[in-house]
Amino acid sequence: MAKIQMKTPLVEIDGDEMTRMIWKMVKDELLEPFIDLKTEYYDLGLEFRENTKDQVTVDAANAIKRLGVGVKCATITPNADRVKEYNLTEMWKSPNGTLRAILDGTVFRKPILVDGFTSFVPTWKEPITIARHAYGDLYKGVEFKVEGPCEAELVIKKPDGTTETQTIHKFKGAGVVQGIHNTDESISSFAKACFQFALDQKQDLLFSAKDTISKKYDHTFKDLFNEIFDAEFKTAFEEAGIQYTYTLIDDAVARIMRSEGGLIWACKNYDGDVMSDMVAAAFGSLAMMTSVLVSPTGEFEYEAAHGTVTRHYYQYLKGVQTSTNPIATLFAWTGGLKKRGELDEIPELVHFAEQLEVASIETLKKGIMTKDLIPLSSNPDKQEVTTAGLIAAIRATLESKL
Repeated sequence: MAKIQMKTPLVEIDGDEMTRMIWKMVKDELLEPFIDLKTEYYDLGLEFRENTKDQVTVDAANAIKRLGVGVKCATITPNADRVKEYNLTEMWKSPNGTLRAILDGTVFRKPILVDGFTSFVPTWKEPITIARHAYGDLYKGVEFKVEGPCEAELVIKKPDGTTETQTIHKFKGAGVVQGIHNTDESISSFAKACFQFALDQKQDLLFSAKDTISKKYDHTFKDLFNEIFDAEFKTAFEEAGIQYTYTLIDDAVARIMRSEGGLIWACKNYDGDVMSDMVAAAFGSLAMMTSVLVSPTGEFEYEAAHGTVTRHYYQYLKGVQTSTNPIATLFAWTGGLKKRGELDEIPELVHFAEQLEVASIETLKKGIMTKDLIPLSSNPDKQEVTTAGLIAAIRATLESKL
């Protein structure tokens, strides 16, 4: 069959370690044989980020703003050990944090469910979508390591030259101090994206924070959500028969654990990071979750919502065939291709991406799967395969459908 032609490139953002290997396998075996794949390539592998002083991350974000759709591999956020391992000149910040700060918007993460795979939470029958704010908080925080006695202050300098000051803490010895921020504009964009997504999905929306403790910071999130809901979305929610609820995050966790799923849970940036991993793991695997960042101006960045699978990468370097789950990476590509096809009006590209997703799910249902899924499957004929083995099986299923 002739390859499907693309009009506009995708922004392709390569990553690190085992997921970088999977990235290439997916392209080589499942995409390029069927698509005349057009991408604008950015290498966010840690070595190249070091070589460019992380300018490549900024360039990738701006490329997504220009071209509209990006697909991202998992990347390393270095800690002190990584600085030594990769001989870095500094501890570069999270590339995801940089991308999200430039693109703003909201990250929507949803488990990929497969018949015959059992959730670790028995009550969960339907997917739980995490709507994660993608700007500010810890990911744009500034920090000091306090070496000895001192007084830390929070100072606001106004345009007229006046200041407001609050004492954070009077240190008697060593410690740490951190400052974080957010903006009403970004919080409002987040709220509107969540309300609109709930209407599109016709699902209840739950937003959680901790306004009883954070009486200015978290309370601002709560207040803006309430104001926007009452002014712009309340009537539409009533007509759709769905509800919006705010609750404290500790209460939200308890509600979610008792629920049957089938709702959207909106969280602040760090809360969403943690809770999306919890939801994915409870449904079975971090590698069985889709993730897309939607900006307020209509750009989309699809990614695998898990790490770089370091342990498997070290095995791979020793020549060991690993059984690493490629599904989240594969679905990042299909998400980007579907959106590119929609925007460029290429129905063949949309159909191909949809068929590739169906082929992936059907292959797992047949019992062909990676090691992480074996304990979850009730299929009596299940068999563990390597990463390459699963990709080959998905390709065979796809070719039979095409």
